[in-house]
Amino acid sequence: MQALKKLLFLSLCILLPFALAAPAEAARQQPVHTLNYFQSYATKDAWRVEIGVNASDVKYEIRQKTLLRKEIVIDFDDTVRGELKQHIAQKSDVVKDIRIDETPDHHTELHIALQPDFGEVEVRVTAIDADRRAHLPFRLAFDIYPKPAEPEAPSVDGVKGHTIVLDAGHGGSDTGAVGPSGVTEASVTLAVTQDLQRILEASGARTAMTRDTDVDVYGPNATDGQELQARVDVGERTSGAEVFLSIHCNAFSNANANGMETYYCAGSSRAARLATLLNEELSRAGGRRNRGVKTANFYVMRHSSMPASLVELAFVTNPAEEALLSDPDYQQQLAMALAIGLSRYFTER
Repeated sequence: MQALKKLLFLSLCILLPFALAAPAEAARQQPVHTLNYFQSYATKDAWRVEIGVNASDVKYEIRQKTLLRKEIVIDFDDTVRGELKQHIAQKSDVVKDIRIDETPDHHTELHIALQPDFGEVEVRVTAIDADRRAHLPFRLAFDIYPKPAEPEAPSVDGVKGHTIVLDAGHGGSDTGAVGPSGVTEASVTLAVTQDLQRILEASGARTAMTRDTDVDVYGPNATDGQELQARVDVGERTSGAEVFLSIHCNAFSNANANGMETYYCAGSSRAARLATLLNEELSRAGGRRNRGVKTANFYVMRHSSMPASLVELAFVTNPAEEALLSDPDYQQQLAMALAIGLSRYFTER
């Protein structure tokens, strides 16, 4: 008898925690949000889908699918469909139909099927407060817009068929110089180099970038020599590369220092001509003081087997020039000036 009591006691000790946890687990899994309103209609620029929810802290995720059919999926966490219809037809040039599915783990997925022949879209979300007078709940409005076409990059003549290596100075662990309001040389050089790449490729040129994001070219913790040689190596490995152009911003302890300048290695007439043409176009387009065409022994120029030039666009440490260098329109102006300089290099003999 004593042994039986002991066995019962041990069984209770084992089972009781599970019995107590079961209600808590069930409560945790109980969905707390209900979709309670649906409306869709055309606005001036978009097709709007409004979903009402009984609480404003609902979490959701938006993704687009294009594999089997083009659709936008809005996944609401911890929700049930409520009394909303599962399938809702749409009279829209943008949206074909809408389906609302519940998943076993208390997610509700809003599948917005797009018209097959409609182009790319983007979704913008607006939260709309409840309107008690109109008997409207809190709503999330999903506006589906046609995605604007990427503007065509401007182009220049004379570079088609040529191969150009573009080196955006600094990057990754090396910000380069930093302006008084925090603009970094690395961010400016990358932006201008990317603009220049778009112009050149739209013009039929082939480009190789030493970096196209904010990274170290060699890798973290590299020595200066390793990092600079990694940039040179990009050019040396690029088949048919004809020009190496390194883009930088200048800096000085005196904030009044200003202007642009270009460099080449002494002894190369082709590099001198390249630096001169780039200098003329930057001076014309940028409107800054022209500090001239200069010789220097910079590593990337000295170790490149092709004509190479390094340009200093302006002083990021000068407040006025820092503001210009961070302006996308001015960056585009500088990129176009460099593209024209390269065009002249290949066409003017």
